[in-house]
Amino acid sequence: MAQQISSGKQKPKATTIEDWARSDVYHNSFLIPQDSVLDAALKNSAANDLPEIAVSVSQGKFLQLHARAIQAKRILEVGTLGGYSTIWLGRALPEDGELITLEISSKHAKVAEENLSNAGLSSKCKIIVGPGHESMVELPSEKKFDFIFIDADKPSNVKYFTEAKRLIRKGGVIIVDNVVRFGRVADPEQSDPNIEGVRSLLNALKGDKDVDATTIATVGEKAYDGFIYAIRN
Repeated sequence: MAQQISSGKQKPKATTIEDWARSDVYHNSFLIPQDSVLDAALKNSAANDLPEIAVSVSQGKFLQLHARAIQAKRILEVGTLGGYSTIWLGRALPEDGELITLEISSKHAKVAEENLSNAGLSSKCKIIVGPGHESMVELPSEKKFDFIFIDADKPSNVKYFTEAKRLIRKGGVIIVDNVVRFGRVADPEQSDPNIEGVRSLLNALKGDKDVDATTIATVGEKAYDGFIYAIRN
């Protein structure tokens, strides 16, 4: 006879950022080995006073695994920073693969170049310095990308995504980072340029027949956030 389960409901314990970070570290300790090259990239970025806004370890691994899963040969990244996520993605490429990453800051690009060189990825990864949207407009659409990761200024989300649709192949994947923002995007009493940039993108995606998309919320070292995952129809 099956054991009877009590119908009483226990109120879940409230969790904190510390809980989420501890969970990330715990899972990573089993699944993601320590990596001196990635650690050096973060250290070099911090030494050069770059903002500490790179993806987390588990997020970087997710991007890498997904790029491998779809056998991406051409990747576009919008927002290089110090090249931490670039290294994760660059490592997913085959020998004849190519990654183009766009960065508005020449200082950030210089640090990223150092980090990519240390990772042995300079031959596969090319940094284009300049405003991200302008750089995207100048990219030809004849040779499509398989995977596009957008992690740049949020007020330009719609412009980035519009160009991403032009540049991605059918069946290719577009990921836009930082779209939940502690749940503030869904709170009508909250507003700032970053929140409005996400809302504008959501409005643009509503009814967009060019893509099929969803939002995945995340918690972890980078607190409570999430990303939009879209496939080009």
